Amino acid sequence: MKTVIQRKSLADEVASKLQKQILNGNYKLHEKLPIESELMKSFGVGRSTIREAVKILVNSGLLRVQQGIGTFVENNHIHKEPIEQRFKRADFKELDEVRQLLEMKIAEKAAINRTERDIIQIQTHLYARKKAADADSLENCIDADVNFHISIAEASQNEILTDLYKMVSIHLKNWFHSIYSDTSVFRNTQQLHEQLLKDIIAGNAKKAWNTAAKIIGHISQ
Repeated sequence: MKTVIQRKSLADEVASKLQKQILNGNYKLHEKLPIESELMKSFGVGRSTIREAVKILVNSGLLRVQQGIGTFVENNHIHKEPIEQRFKRADFKELDEVRQLLEMKIAEKAAINRTERDIIQIQTHLYARKKAADADSLENCIDADVNFHISIAEASQNEILTDLYKMVSIHLKNWFHSIYSDTSVFRNTQQLHEQLLKDIIAGNAKKAWNTAAKIIGHISQ
């Protein structure tokens, strides 16, 4: 586990240095970066670290990769922080606001695009949520609640919405652990979550949006 964390930190460091070089004009717009072996030598790191650092900057919009050709500067004047890094330093209020918007949208889209397999997944996590809430098992309840909403995000059939919600949920789990001492809020909102599933099964996008909004209202109180 320690090795993985160290490698990620090293990739972040390389990405930060390379980003500074790009923003400082060391590489021109649309210019091709040196090949991997040269970057490895320049930064004194291995191939996997370079690839991870490039991936971070691709996600931030600074680089683009053309398979079989190379890596090019996509943007060299706007500072864009990788979204994963931005989430890490966001406060919980900001994260919760993003969660609220996402949960209403994914509920709406899931009601339109869900499949039978999606419904089974949502039902499975909803049952696990209720079971954990009734047993006052906070950690299991939080996991089940987050998985319930992730399964709704997946049912939306929008990969960007799904990825965003998954990133937010990682940090929300920690927040939930810090603000809840028992599962009472989860028990109190179980009926609303069951209603949300019914709305999604019925294909009623408007009702799904409104029910998700009601859930948010109870959780945020």
